[in-house]
Amino acid sequence: MKTTFFCILFMVLPLTAQASLEVLACEPEWAALAEEIGGDMVKTSSATNPLQDPHYIQARPSLIAKVRRADLIICSGAQLEIGWLPMLLQRGNNPSVTPPAPGFLEASSFVSRLDVTGLTDRSQGDMHPQGNPHVQTNPHNIRLVANAVAERLAQVDAENAEFYRQRLADFTQRWTEAISGWEERAAPLRGKRVIAHHKSWVYLEDWLGLEEVATLEPVPGVPPTATHLSTLLRRFEGDEHADFIIRAPFQNDKSSNWLSERTGIPAVMLPLTVGGSDQATDLFRFFDDIIDRLLSAQG
Repeated sequence: MKTTFFCILFMVLPLTAQASLEVLACEPEWAALAEEIGGDMVKTSSATNPLQDPHYIQARPSLIAKVRRADLIICSGAQLEIGWLPMLLQRGNNPSVTPPAPGFLEASSFVSRLDVTGLTDRSQGDMHPQGNPHVQTNPHNIRLVANAVAERLAQVDAENAEFYRQRLADFTQRWTEAISGWEERAAPLRGKRVIAHHKSWVYLEDWLGLEEVATLEPVPGVPPTATHLSTLLRRFEGDEHADFIIRAPFQNDKSSNWLSERTGIPAVMLPLTVGGSDQATDLFRFFDDIIDRLLSAQG
């Protein structure tokens, strides 16, 4: 009897290992979300790391190899990855993950994009005419994308569709409870005025009721200049006030610290994705840490 059991076990184990889907995310938040929904059925990796600007990476041979093996690619979209993703898909030459194939998912297309501008020109800086792509900083957007990820996993792996639906239901329950907790804790932040390094935080600001009153960049994507910083100094050392200066971990802290030292406005580094700080180790702790840091700076 035991011999028969172990024979069956050894026959099943290789099949279980082969069942894993290869999911390549453009950003760490989508890799983390795919793990929440896919569990042991997915093997995830991210093309970018949490300490680098997702606008700018190289289409390395290792990433091209991952595209060739991928069953599903999840990217923010809205042209966030326009500088490198098209080349990566072309060289990877994997029709099953090349748009509009079901193996490619654009996360931002499932939410209401902010800052949609239409046609732009280079004088306006690093603009995204389809809308701001940093949708991951509002947890309500994460919930919408989770639904899309579960549906897409079920589509590319129909045999395990019910597994993904059950994982989605569990995640949705835990996520909804977490959102209620975050919103209750963050209530004191409503109405606070923010100076942002780059326009990375419009979804966070919309969610928490923050008001973005300036950016350290003179135009999006152009590093802070001495002239622009001097203008901000004159503006915020007088009657006008702000409560925070915020930046992502891959943005140089020199400008935010310079303005903070002269105005007394707290400079706060916020993780822009999972892994962006030592505390933001998963999607839940990502939002825990953002709120913790803002409340601590306010306190």
